[in-house]
Amino acid sequence: MAAVQLLLLACLVWAFEARTAQLRKADDRSGHCQYTFSVASPTEPSCPEQGQAASAIRDLQRDSSAQRADLEAAKARLSSLEGLLRRLTAGQAAGPSDGQEGPQGELDALRRDREHLETQVRELEVAYGNLLRDKAALEEEKRRLGQENDDLAQTLESSSQEVARLRRGQCTQAHSSSQDAPPGSGEEVPKWNMETANFQELKSELTEVPASRILKESPSGHPENEEGDPGCGELVWVGEPLTLRRAETAAGKYGVWMRDPKPRPPHTAETTWRVDTVGTDVRQVFEYDRAAQFLQGHPSRVHVLPRPLESTGAVVYAGSLYFQAAGSATLVRYDLASETVRAERELPGAGFRGQFPYSWGGYTDIDLAVDETGLWVIYSTRAARGAIVLSKLSPESLAPERTWETNIRKRAVANAFLLCGRLYTVSSYSSPEAAVNFAYDPATGRSKALRVPLRVRYGYCSALDYNPRERRLFAWDNFHMVAYDVRLSRG
Repeated sequence: MAAVQLLLLACLVWAFEARTAQLRKADDRSGHCQYTFSVASPTEPSCPEQGQAASAIRDLQRDSSAQRADLEAAKARLSSLEGLLRRLTAGQAAGPSDGQEGPQGELDALRRDREHLETQVRELEVAYGNLLRDKAALEEEKRRLGQENDDLAQTLESSSQEVARLRRGQCTQAHSSSQDAPPGSGEEVPKWNMETANFQELKSELTEVPASRILKESPSGHPENEEGDPGCGELVWVGEPLTLRRAETAAGKYGVWMRDPKPRPPHTAETTWRVDTVGTDVRQVFEYDRAAQFLQGHPSRVHVLPRPLESTGAVVYAGSLYFQAAGSATLVRYDLASETVRAERELPGAGFRGQFPYSWGGYTDIDLAVDETGLWVIYSTRAARGAIVLSKLSPESLAPERTWETNIRKRAVANAFLLCGRLYTVSSYSSPEAAVNFAYDPATGRSKALRVPLRVRYGYCSALDYNPRERRLFAWDNFHMVAYDVRLSRG
């Protein structure tokens, strides 16, 4: 206590001497009594450190406020993330399938789209390759048609010059006759007849063939081979082509000509039918009552079919024309006497419109044929993978009675025909050294290779059919209608 009194006394003395010291007594924040004193500086009028300290304190307060705001924002973001985490956890627990539709589902969908696009690209590449092949084939066909057009133009020019020459010769002859006739005799000068024999020969480019050679029959009504045997056998020989006439227009580049091996009144064994098959709407069938009319090119009747036919596979049998309706696998039976359709039937599974043609093309997918045993059809199907399929048909209903599948590729042969119940094929449609190269026997189901020469004289044989009554092959060879005699083995 004494010490405190002495301290207070010293302070009072010091304060008196200094005259600037101040003593203060006050309670602090906790309630305790606290003595403080302050002394004024004799040399410094102010304390700049106090201003800097206050500024520093204010800066610290601002920093503290900013940190507090950042802390609150961080707390808010953390709360948001916690809420999002709770929702995701709840979603996974409620439905696992929903999670599959999330990122993993989107990834699977993208993979499927990519595979689909790759498949489309491959299909487009295949289609592009097919288009290139089709383009090359069309360019080749265009080149060939251009060459044919040039040949036709040359033929037309030669024919025009020959007609002009004949006219000049006729006019000269007529002028000479008029000069030789007595004046005032009243004798008329004969006019130029456009249908004279010379003009018809020029018009049709006929080969001089006696009509008796066109129908060569035995007394029994059936054709004979060279040994005089009217029976059936295997084909062993084909004669030289006999040219009967030439088509007059470009539509006759390809075609088919026929005679009925079993004629019905009013038609006879001499009646001939002809179809020019170049065109998109082939309906006209020319009928010639007499062989001489056919040779001269004077049809006695023109049939207009109710449906267009396709290609060169038509035949005439027992008074009816059998043909393939254009753009389909439908067979049609057309009665030639009444000019009506008697039957129609689709050939099951048959290819058409260039799916399984002969090697020369021409939409020859379906080829009708006739022989000693009846009516046949030669074709192919997808199931047969392009091999020749042979069916025996009912002449009345066109229903297949029996069908055989051969091992001969249809595209590998130029044409085919039936003879004595056997199928024969030809190696080439254009080579002069062509041959009958295969024979298929439905009775045994076996085929064998042959080498029977068959000369293609004019370089483009588009039709070849057998007539069992005349025992000849009828062919259409590059505008020309020709016939081949044949010889069969005995038995």
